[in-house]
Amino acid sequence: MIQSRTIGDARVTRVLEYSGPTHDPAFLFPDLPQAELDAEARWLAPNHYVPRMNRLIVTIQLWIVHAGGNVIVIDTGVGNGKPRGAARMNNLNGLVLPWLEAAGAAPDQVTHVVHTHLHSDHIGWNTIEVDGRWVPTFPNARYLVPRTDFDHFQAALAKGPDPIIDNAFRDSLLPLVETGLVDFIGDDTREVAGCLAVEPVPGHSPGMLSYRLRSNGEEGLFSADVFHSPLQITRPELNTRYCIFPDKARESRAALLARASERNALIMPMHFGAPHCGYVRREGEGYRFEGADWPALVLPR
Repeated sequence: MIQSRTIGDARVTRVLEYSGPTHDPAFLFPDLPQAELDAEARWLAPNHYVPRMNRLIVTIQLWIVHAGGNVIVIDTGVGNGKPRGAARMNNLNGLVLPWLEAAGAAPDQVTHVVHTHLHSDHIGWNTIEVDGRWVPTFPNARYLVPRTDFDHFQAALAKGPDPIIDNAFRDSLLPLVETGLVDFIGDDTREVAGCLAVEPVPGHSPGMLSYRLRSNGEEGLFSADVFHSPLQITRPELNTRYCIFPDKARESRAALLARASERNALIMPMHFGAPHCGYVRREGEGYRFEGADWPALVLPR
């Protein structure tokens, strides 16, 4: 499944890997009392929360940008055939590659693969298995990797298993490094892929990055995992269980909310339910989420 829209002269397409009521709120948001979630259920349901199951809807998707001749993939989901600890991610056999081709981003067309951070559900389609080996999915692309995250997980895995990155470092990152396709994004990097401004948002991971797309007076913001749910827009103090540095995560979320609302930027998170993107609007002293409808789909020729 794909959906597409324009931001100025750029075309942005989302490619769905999967979406469903997968997460127990008490697990994902351990600091959120059930009574407070119940008070938010009216607007969260049915796209972001299923009250009868008490499950949050979480999506895995890839974002594609066509701009200035470049074909850019932002984060690469879970991937097919990857051994993962979570049952919902283990050894998937989905249709991401045909949908990428339908979106005009077939593997040999992609020029850049840009990562917000290196958790296992964001890097899996970096590689595919061929004759028992993990090889780059996008052979003509440069893979842009946050250096701080890479160093953090490399050091963590030297001490033992890390469930947040799971087996993905071995099967979805190291093969790229070995083939020389990786360019590391450092603290001094300001722009990548000719059109994406780099904006650090550490906390959820040590070196997480968001990317701002500006074109003809319009803005889009690939906001990574600053938010897992629109609930974190109305309740920005909420962190997920996966936030490595909680205080920094809250600081990054507050700053991104202010920027997005002031600039009328379309936020494109990785995990929201339908419509999967939208706007941050001021409401009193806080914020609310306004979903953005998708135009009728016209496939590229």
